[in-house]
This record gives sequence, C-alpha cells and structure tokens, in this order.
Amino acid sequence: MKLILIISFFSINILYGTSQIDELKVAEKKSDNQIKKILSDNDSFSKSLYVNPFIGTGGHGHTYPGASAPFGMIQLSPDTRHEGWDGCSGYHYSDSIIYGFSHTHLSGTGIPDYGDLLIIPQNKKAKINPGYIQKNGYGDIFYHKSEYASPGFYRVHLENGNIDVRLTVSDRCGFHEYKFNKSQGKKFILIDLDHRDKLIDSKINIIDKQTLSGYRISQDWAEEQHFYFYLKTNVEYEKAHIYKKNGKNKLLLTFPKESNTIKVKVGISSVDEIGAKSNLESEINHWNFNKTRAEVTKKWNEELNKIDFYSSDKEIMTNFYTSLYHSFLAPNIFNDTDRRYRGRDNKIHKLKENESNNYTVFSLWDTYRATHPLYTITQVNRTNDFINVFLRQYEQGGDLPVWELAANETECMIGYHSVSVIADAYSKGIKDYDVNKAVEAMNSTAKTNEYGKKEFRENGYINSGEEPESVSKNLEYSYDDYCIGIMLENKKFKKENTAFNFVNSFDPNTKFMRARRSGKWFHPFNPSEVNFNYTEANSWQYSLYAPHAIGVLRDLLGGKDSLELWLDKLFLSKSKLSGRHQVDITGLIGQYAHGNEPSHHISYLYNYTNAPEKCQYYVDRILKEMYSNEPDGLSGNEDCGQMSSWYVLSALGIYQVAPGNPYYDIGRPLMDKAKINMENGKSLLISVLNNNNNNKYIQKISYNGKELNRHYIKHEELIAGGILEFKMGNSPQLNRKKFPHAPTISKLPENFVPVPFFNQTKHNFKDTITVSIDAIKNGPTQLYYTLDGTKPNNRSLLYKNPIKLNESTTIKAIAYNNKGKSSIISNTFLKKDPEINLILKSKYANQYSASGPETLIDKIRGNNEYRTGDWQGFWDQNLIAEINFEKPRKIDTIGIGFISDIKSWIFFPSEIEFSVSYDGKKFHRLQTIKTKKQTKQDMYPHHKDFKVKINQSKRIQKIRVIAKNYGKCPPWHLGNGNDTWLFADEIFFN
Repeated sequence: MKLILIISFFSINILYGTSQIDELKVAEKKSDNQIKKILSDNDSFSKSLYVNPFIGTGGHGHTYPGASAPFGMIQLSPDTRHEGWDGCSGYHYSDSIIYGFSHTHLSGTGIPDYGDLLIIPQNKKAKINPGYIQKNGYGDIFYHKSEYASPGFYRVHLENGNIDVRLTVSDRCGFHEYKFNKSQGKKFILIDLDHRDKLIDSKINIIDKQTLSGYRISQDWAEEQHFYFYLKTNVEYEKAHIYKKNGKNKLLLTFPKESNTIKVKVGISSVDEIGAKSNLESEINHWNFNKTRAEVTKKWNEELNKIDFYSSDKEIMTNFYTSLYHSFLAPNIFNDTDRRYRGRDNKIHKLKENESNNYTVFSLWDTYRATHPLYTITQVNRTNDFINVFLRQYEQGGDLPVWELAANETECMIGYHSVSVIADAYSKGIKDYDVNKAVEAMNSTAKTNEYGKKEFRENGYINSGEEPESVSKNLEYSYDDYCIGIMLENKKFKKENTAFNFVNSFDPNTKFMRARRSGKWFHPFNPSEVNFNYTEANSWQYSLYAPHAIGVLRDLLGGKDSLELWLDKLFLSKSKLSGRHQVDITGLIGQYAHGNEPSHHISYLYNYTNAPEKCQYYVDRILKEMYSNEPDGLSGNEDCGQMSSWYVLSALGIYQVAPGNPYYDIGRPLMDKAKINMENGKSLLISVLNNNNNNKYIQKISYNGKELNRHYIKHEELIAGGILEFKMGNSPQLNRKKFPHAPTISKLPENFVPVPFFNQTKHNFKDTITVSIDAIKNGPTQLYYTLDGTKPNNRSLLYKNPIKLNESTTIKAIAYNNKGKSSIISNTFLKKDPEINLILKSKYANQYSASGPETLIDKIRGNNEYRTGDWQGFWDQNLIAEINFEKPRKIDTIGIGFISDIKSWIFFPSEIEFSVSYDGKKFHRLQTIKTKKQTKQDMYPHHKDFKVKINQSKRIQKIRVIAKNYGKCPPWHLGNGNDTWLFADEIFFN
C-alpha cells in the first residue's frame, strides 16, 4: 500500500512538473498520443520525460543530443563539428550550423571518431561539399528554440531550407523524416561518405529507385572501422548522381518537387551489407515513424524504470534521470540480428544460440569505477554479456580489452581494468561465464610484456625513465592485481603480492605518491604540477589511489587523523595547476578534480577517518556544484557513462570505492524516496526523512527496521531488497564517528618488503655527495648495499649511516625483513668534470625540465619516449647553449641529440649551427646542419644525434650550439599553424 502511494505521488509530480512535458504536449501532441497509448499498459509515468539529452552537449561534456536505443548500435544525431576536442561527439551546443545527420557517435569521449554516413536534406540548389571545407558549402542554420530531444528521439528545424527534421531509432536502425515546407523546387538528399575520419575504402550501390546499400572503411581512433548500410526511402528519387572523382565519395538523390515529406530508413552493420539489410527488415519493416519512436521510448522507460527516483526538486529529478540515461547509452550492441559480428581479429564470427549480444565501446579506465558497479545492480544480465564479450576478445585478440572501439583495441588510457569488471561481478555472485577462462585471461593480460608491466612485477615499481605515467600505472596495476587475486582463490595460479606495489610509489617524507627513477625520487617535485608521471592528473589527485587497501594507505599517512588532514588540504588548497596544460582536469574544488576520473572516489575516503560527516558534506557539494540541468551541466567529459554513473550512485546515497570489494560506502542521499527494481524480482526502497537542501548530514540509518550502525551497506543486503531508511539533519551526528567503515585491506603481508629508495635526488656532483638510503618498514627491516657494482644481498654492507662519495660510484641496495626481500635499486652518481660549465640561454618548460639546468651535459640519454623525463623541452623558441671549458681542450666531434614525435607537436630543429671559440670571446661557425623537411611519414617517434667533425688541432675554449625551432605545425598536421616543441637530451663532444 505504501508503494502504491509513492508511485502515485511520483506520477502527479512527473506529469505536471516540467516544462519539457508541456513542450512535448504542445509540439508533439499527435505523436505523444500514440506513444502514451503504447506505454499506458506498462508505466505509471514516462521517466524518459525527465531526461534532458542536451546536458553535457556544451562545455567539455562531449555528449550528443540525438536518438539512440538503450545500449543501441546506432546513434542518429546532428553533426555541427567535424574536428576539435570539443567536437568529439560531432555536436556542440555553442554551434549554430548543422551539416547533416550521421548514424554513429561516441558519448563523452576525449578523442573523436565515428560520424558515419552523413545524410544532408536540401532543397532548391544542391550543395556537394561541406561548409566547413568550402565557402557556401552545405550546412544549415538552426536555433535551439526549434530543437527538441528525448530518449530515442530528436527534432530540429533547419532555417535556410525550411525543413523540419525528426529522427528516431531501433536497436540497429535509424529512421529519418524530412518535411520540406517549401513546395517549390526540387528536393535533395545528399549522402556523404567522406565526412569526419580518414576514408580507406567506400562504395555505394544503387539497387532500385528507393534502395541503396554500401560501406565505408575508415581510420581514426579505431585503426580500421567497418561500417555497412542498407538504406530505403519512402519516395522514389528521380535521379542519382555518384561523385567519385577528386577524392569524393558522395551520392546525390534528386526527388520530385511535390515530395513534401521524405522518410529514410537505414540499417547499419559492422559485418556486411547483408547484415545491414537483415537488421532493417527485422526491426523497421514499415514506414510508421511514430510507431518506431514509441517502441524506443518504451524501451527507454523499461530501462529507466529500474530505479524509481523522487525528489521535490525537479532539477534533481532531471539530473538523475539524464545521468541514468547517459549510463545506459554504451556499451553498444555489435552484432546483427542474424547473430554475426566482427571480432577483435577483424574476422566475422557468429554467436552461438546460448550467447547473448556482442558489444563494443568499452571505456574501461573510466567506467570500471562507477558505471559497471551500477550495472551489477541494474544490468546483471548485461554484465554477464559484457564479460563474455571480454573473453571472446581475449580469444580473438590475445588479451582483455583496455579501450575497445568497433573491434579495434585502441590501447587508450592505462591499466587492464576489464579485470576489475570481472572481479566485481564475481565477488557479487554474477558468474554466468567461464570463470576458469576469465582467470586465465586476467593472468595473461596482466603479464604481457608491455607498458611497464614486466618491470612492475619484477621490480615492484615502474621506472619513470623507462615508462611514461609511471606513478599512475604502478598504482592502477596494483589495484588490478588485487582484482585478479579475488579470482585466484582455490585456482591453480599463484597469488602474488603485487597488489601492494603502490606502497613503493609513496614518499614518506612528502606523503605523496611520486615518480621513481633509478631508485631516486623524481625531482623537482610539486604536487600540483601536471606532468607525464601521472595520467591526466597530478600527485594531489593520484596520491590517494589505493582503493583496495585504504587501511594500508591510511597508515602510511599516519592514521585516521592524518588521512583526514590530507583530505582537508586537498579540498582546501588553491585550485591552481602548474606544468603541462591538461584539458581534462576540470571541476576543481581545491586540488580535487571531479571533471576527471582519478578523483571520483576521494570524497568517500572521509568515511575511513574520524570525520565521516565530511564525506556527506563534500558529496553533497559535488552533486550540487558539478551537475546541473544545462548544456554545460557536466564538469568534464561524460566518458561513456562514468561521470553520470557517479551521480546516479551518489544521489542514491551509495558509492563503491573499490569494485571487487562488494561494499558500498554511504554518502549523502539526494532524493526523498527511491526504489531500485532489480532483475532478481526484488526491490530496495530507499526512504530519506527530513531531507532538504540544508539537511545534508545523516542522523540515523536503518535497514529493514534495524539500525545500521556503520558507514556502508553490503551488496548482498542491497540485492536482497527491503527498506533502507535515512534520517537527515542540518548538523553532523557525532556518535556516528565511531561506526566502522567498509572492510578494506589494512595490513601489508608479512612477506611484502617495500623497495628502498635513495633520498639523494641529484645525479651529478662536483666534489662530494652524501647519499642516504631509506625504506618503508614492514616489520624489522635491514638495508644492505654495494659500491662495486655487484648485486647486494644480506651478506653485503649493512646500511647504518649516509654514504659519502668523492668519485663516480654505482650504489645498489636491497631491503630484507624476517619473511622476505625487496627488489634491488641501483643508481650511478656521476662526478662532474669541474672544468665544464653549461650556459643555457633558452628557457626550458618546467614540466619538461628533465634533470634541470645541467640536463644537456648530465650524460643521461633519452629513448623514443619524450615523456620519461630524459628530454628537456623548449616551446616556440630556439635552443641556444654554450659550454665553457676552464682550460682549452682538443675536440674532434661535437653533437646534440633531439627527438621527433610529430603527433605531439615535437619536431626536429629546422637547422643546427655549431660554433667554437678559441679565446672564449669570438665564435667561429663550424657548420650548419639543415634537417630534411618532416612529413606525415615521419609521424612515428624517433630520436637522432646531429654531429659535426672538427678537422683541426687547435684547442677550444667554448662550444656553442644554436638549434632553430621548426616553426609552425605544417598544413597537413592536426595542429596546423600552431607553435612547436624542441626536445633535446645531451650535447656531447669527444
């Protein structure tokens, strides 16, 4: 009875509470009547009416407003941009021109792709080339006042052509309706296969006067994307003109003047045109646009009905259901109705009868955090499907997906977080897949010799001189290996201690996670600096990443109060970043960055301190400040659901800090009531008493009538259903401070020995240098070292006091406790030639400082990776350096090393001038090396030494090297017209 009253209350507010509904009633009355009739038997209200697809289309959200079914293959949406970071989805709310409507789009990614099969309705005079390439090309003005979107539906009026556009979809097909309001003049439909990414191959087949088929194979983020289509029109065209010359791949259809309304249906496939045809004939075998729209609306309501959410604040309602909608857009179905699909091996496979859909678009670095945990509550069957997709990809591609797109592994981002998705499902009893194969795949992927994984396992950390983003990789690999450990119980594989390797990135002196190089800490260090030791973040944002072992991390910091103080500093610090510009770091509260994923769990860590009320305070603040019912309503990229899934879970009052550990931390519920309707037939009613804008603090929690005196709820309790009740107040309830937090690892294994480190950050020294060795102690620990280059053991020199060196020496060190030993660290401390002095007359970029002012004579050479800290970067300037010798010396060769990584705007210098001075005053030019002009063929990273021979015996007092900056990025480059970098590692002479 209580539930019936709640649903009725929902209905009253939903049906009469929003302007969206009024707009829909007025402008779409006829369509709505048909939709409501279909929906009336199943839904008390249409939650899709509380979805605003325009949220995230402005700012840096990178979402699209067009039509898509839940997890659908097709995303039929307007295209207002063809390039640029804020054009990743093909649409940006600040634009005023629509170029056409294409059939595939990505939701919230930071890299562009898709935009396949652009369709452009036109009248009067047809235009063949787009306006973004050619003046007066195709593209039509639109105004947001004549634009409307809801789940599975999009509508807009094109001003110049006076055309009303309506779009809707099924799972694999798109349905266009173009109403031409000008009766005079012929009507045109242009099909443009050239739009957006690089075309490898394409074809258009004219089957009859109403039917076309074809394909485009393209290259962009996905190295080889296959897109096939089968298209039908409701009106016969009069003429078809294929444009295939001069690199064009387009088709212009001319329709009779009297064609007031032209409808277009498109089936798509990644397999072939037969599959596209099968999809269209199976899913839209009629010309009733409203029927298709009603069917997809019904599908959306079925998905959105999985959570009944009510707040008296309609903005919160809209934010919640839009977030749920965004969470259910991807991954996308990737098989045809005949069960065929394109696999990771680029071959065509067919699903077995007992296998469900295949999927694509796995943004796992983002979505493992909140989106997939949300699915374990709302999409259990699909969770099993996703894991089975992972295992098929393992069979076809040799490893589990990292960031898979259209059957291509992009290797974008870091970690192997598919293991998190599998372990989380497994820990929650979701096991409808081959568990043994999953364990095999997880182990195999983790032990592949790539991206620093081998060094992570063998050395316990990743050397920043060998691998970029070394800190982030070390931390995230540790968590991923924890997830693998969950699956290894009672399995044949040996469980390792690598889940604790994050400890080896922790500097006990600064209390931050820092990069390590040859046993030393990376220097100089500024926790707010954004550099390539971290992935799209800085040390502030990564230093609390050990979600599986919060107790261990807390003890490293000094205990509960120390963790609280660290968190306070994070949130209260100035929101000023230094170092390289990183567009992803947005949504700042102090140094907390909600606009990017590494920060997403951090506010919940207050539950592991003596101040859990601060968790409620900051979760409330983030929910209200970082989300709004506006186009710019997301604080960062949507990232295929993650940004929105954080909101969904947090608004419900729960969040899983460590997927794989089946407990949800309790935060601050935002609604008045909610009911989670689960696939097991049970439901959890969440009631929030005395809730308002000021009452953000929990006073009491009860579960099924029994007081819940802890800061978490178990997954098994959640899916068992019942009633979870919160009582809120405007001040913290102090007695809750003593309640326990969620279970987490709080102690290191006895046989885990943290790797020691050198406290000396200098590499070179003049006269003497003092080197101290230290380590985080896990039980009684002894440090041993050698000075002769041999490997140390527990019979080597016992470290007691700092070591003083007066000559170049290699120190190697190791740590032992009663149960085991660490890996060995090694560093060569070089005594500088006191008679050599570098005078650098150019200013290097702080984020690419390498070892500082004397980098160019430190005898450290770089490799083909500019992000490892060996290369010194100079932006938009020439490099001018002089080397002065205290006593003139005979030299027969002078040279300097540079790296080229054109995709990162790093070019070789255009020329290098080598000069010498015999008296220390006047310079004589020896030679100017003019480098060859770089082209697209030089895109791959490579380094080169440029050197000259000196054919005379006169002694030299000074050397001068002037390397001219390449200039602007060339026209063929993505950064056309922008400034470029010079990266050098060493000036050498013999």
